[in-house]
Amino acid sequence: MTDTNDWNQQIIAEFRANGGKCGGMFEGAPMLILHTTGAKSGLERLNPLMYHQVGDAWAIFASKAGAPTNPDWFHNLVATPGASIEVGTDAVSVSARVCESDERDQIWSTQKAAWPQFAAYEESAGERVIPVVVLERA
Repeated sequence: MTDTNDWNQQIIAEFRANGGKCGGMFEGAPMLILHTTGAKSGLERLNPLMYHQVGDAWAIFASKAGAPTNPDWFHNLVATPGASIEVGTDAVSVSARVCESDERDQIWSTQKAAWPQFAAYEESAGERVIPVVVLERA
């Protein structure tokens, strides 16, 4: 298991043990666990992510902490938009869609204002435009 997988598993365990809340660097952050289907493997993949509530939907951000490439979970959602999330103690089936232009910019600006580390991720990502994905109830 890679370091990232170990780190994610610790966050997932903390999230589940505390009714959807995490401490440390995620203290007070809105968190969810995204369940996707691996685009190549077909296996279930879990990723803890910060989100931004958009009406009855959840926006998530393919920041990958400012890496020059998109995270695997983003590729999985593009290939298979049907997914599920754990938010708080609820499990919700969702359908993912990648936001474009003005909608993306508005949600992204709000996220950066609320959580300034996302502005740092944007700077680190260089030419890569960080995708914003909205998860709507299926």
